[in-house]
Amino acid sequence: MDHTSFTEICLHQLRMSGVHEGEKLIVLTQGADRLAYADAFMAAGQRLGARMYHMRLPAPLPTDAWAVGQTGLAAMPEAVEALKNCDMLIDCIFLLFSPEQFAIQAAGTRILTAVEPPELLARMLPYPELREKVTIAADMLDRAKVMRITSAHGTDVTYKLNTYPTVPEYACTDTPGRWDHWPSGFVFTGGDDDGVDGQIVVAPGDILLPQNIMVREPITYTIEKGWITDIRGGLEAEIVKGYMAAFNDKRGFGMSHVGWGMNPNAKWHNFVPGSFEGGMGMEPRSFYGNVMFSTGPNNELGGPNDTACHLDIPMRNCSLFLDDEAIVIDGDIVVKEIQLAC
Repeated sequence: MDHTSFTEICLHQLRMSGVHEGEKLIVLTQGADRLAYADAFMAAGQRLGARMYHMRLPAPLPTDAWAVGQTGLAAMPEAVEALKNCDMLIDCIFLLFSPEQFAIQAAGTRILTAVEPPELLARMLPYPELREKVTIAADMLDRAKVMRITSAHGTDVTYKLNTYPTVPEYACTDTPGRWDHWPSGFVFTGGDDDGVDGQIVVAPGDILLPQNIMVREPITYTIEKGWITDIRGGLEAEIVKGYMAAFNDKRGFGMSHVGWGMNPNAKWHNFVPGSFEGGMGMEPRSFYGNVMFSTGPNNELGGPNDTACHLDIPMRNCSLFLDDEAIVIDGDIVVKEIQLAC
C-alpha cells in the first residue's frame, strides 16, 4: 500500500479513536519492522493537530525467541515512563500480556495495537455500528454467570463467569487506559480459575494461533476445574502438545479467555495457506459468529497466570449460550441487538 493510502486509513483510525489537537501520541516500533506504519500514523496525527513522536526500539538479538508478554521494554524503564506520559500509544510491536503494557494502561494511556498487513487494516476499518454492537454484546457477557459452548463435533464445555471482567474489541481506543487491536470485532472474558469443565473438539478447518495453520484432524481437549487434563488427536494435536511442552511450564495448561467474533468484514478463507497475508491472525479471531477459546495466560484480565505459553483457537459452527440464552447457534449470531449485516 502506498504512503498516501496508508495515511488515509490511519487518519480514519485516529478519528475513530478520538484523537484531537494537542494530544500527545507515540508510535512504537522495533528494529526495521513496520517503519511504514510509523510514517503513516505520524502523517495522519499531524493532520489532526496531535503532537506526534516515534519511539524505535533496537531489533531483538538473533538468539531471542519471541514469547507472549516478553518485550524489549522490560529493560528500558525510562522508555516505559515516556509511554506512560502520552495520551495514546500506537503499538506496532505487540505488547499484549506484558507488565509494561499494564503499567502504561494504568497510567491512563490508551493503546492501539496495529501489526496486521495494511491491506487487512483497510478492509477491516473500525466503524460506529461495530463499536455499538460489540459494546452491547460486552454488556450481555458481563452480566452472565455461565457460558456453555457446544458443537456437532462433540464440544460441550461450561465456563463459570464470576471473576473476570469483559473486554470489548471494536478496533479503536477512545477512553483513557483502554486497549484495542486493529483490526478486531470481538468480545471476551475469562472463566473462573477452577470453573471451566467439559470437552472441546477443535474441528477440521478451525485455526491454531500462533501456529497459523488450519486443523485437518480433530483435536479433543478435556478440561477439569479450569485445567486441560488431556489433548488427543492426530498431527495437529501433536503440534499443540509439542509447542506447549517447549515452555516447560504447567501453567500453559490453564484456560484463558473465551468469547465470540462479530466483524462481518473478516474472512475465514483468507487463512488458507498461500493466501494468508501475514500478521497475527486477527481476521479469524474476529470472524463473524466464530467462538474462540484460549489457553495459558489470563493476566490481561487481572488473573494470576502470566505464562508465556499461549494459544488462541477460533472455531466455526459452534453454539454459545449465556445463562441458557442462545447467543450463537451453529456459527450464526441469533440475538437481534448484536447482529451485523454480513
